[in-house]
Amino acid sequence: MSQIDLQWFSAEDEGKTEEPSEYKLRKARNEEGRVPKSQELNSTLIYLFQILLLVLLGSWMLRSFKSCMYYFFSNIFSIELTNHAAAYVFASYFLRMVIPFGILGLVIGVVSNLIQNKGFLYAPKLIMPKFDKLIPHFGQYLKRTMFSLEGGFNIVKSLLKVIVIAFAGFLIIRGDIPRLLSMTQTGSLDLAMGHVAGMAAKMLIISAVFLLAVGIVDYVVQKRQFMENMKMTKQEVKEEFKEQEGDPEVKSRLDNAQKEMLSRNMPKAVREADVLITNPTHFAVALEWKRNVDDAPKVTAKGTDMTALNMRRIAGEAGVPIVENRPLARGLYTETEIGDIIPEAYIKAIATVYGQIGYMNKQK
Repeated sequence: MSQIDLQWFSAEDEGKTEEPSEYKLRKARNEEGRVPKSQELNSTLIYLFQILLLVLLGSWMLRSFKSCMYYFFSNIFSIELTNHAAAYVFASYFLRMVIPFGILGLVIGVVSNLIQNKGFLYAPKLIMPKFDKLIPHFGQYLKRTMFSLEGGFNIVKSLLKVIVIAFAGFLIIRGDIPRLLSMTQTGSLDLAMGHVAGMAAKMLIISAVFLLAVGIVDYVVQKRQFMENMKMTKQEVKEEFKEQEGDPEVKSRLDNAQKEMLSRNMPKAVREADVLITNPTHFAVALEWKRNVDDAPKVTAKGTDMTALNMRRIAGEAGVPIVENRPLARGLYTETEIGDIIPEAYIKAIATVYGQIGYMNKQK
């Protein structure tokens, strides 16, 4: 007795708990051609519109068919009706009746795909040959078709379609049996054929509307299944973040190296600063405003305790204005890094400081 692998009943993507990112969905669509789509909905829409066209053109098609039959029977002994002529006449009648359905099916199929794909989808990867598909994988096939949510849904869907359509056909035929019997007794063939055609059209329309409802449900299920399959593990989220934003560890090392380089240039930055804002001894922040480059002053150096005292000494020796403002110095030190433009919340306070500097320069 063979054993069934219990993993068939487990989740297909264990550990995938994170919602798919926009980047992954966009990559799946543009590179792999993977989008949530229901073939059931496509075929049902084509079927529904073909039935509606058949109902609209039914009488014209019947007249065309009668005309074709009349032509052949009236010329059956005619020497002019050669094999080539017969084939040409039959093809002309046949194409006139078939071409409208072919054009309508093509248009509805394209429009349905455009709606589901949310536009044109160009993915050459879809048409690339996959030779591994030639090797049957019965285990995976059984798991996908029988022991999965998708497989169970497809089985229930197929059974439901057969049952509902058969039951609807039974009700329609049972209700019209007495009328059909009366028509056979009167001998009105045309009337009987017209009534049978009406019954068939009614059954086709009912089945098409029901299948459309099933197709819509199938699209919702397919979309949900697609989003479940596209979910990501925490590790995949981290790797994608590294790919998009760069490795955080590398960025951290680069930021530290930049800060260290700026710190080594601290004496020069203080000497070239417009102003040094202090706490007065615990914090010090140097600002410089290159008006032709930046829209607001930039933090060029900062420090605490001994570094702050050293910055005060350098600024005093270089003649850089020193402004004592405890909350401003502490806030700038906490909320900015070297090289940052001052935050918008401090614009008014900094403008006041630069106004003080201008007043101090005028007094000299």
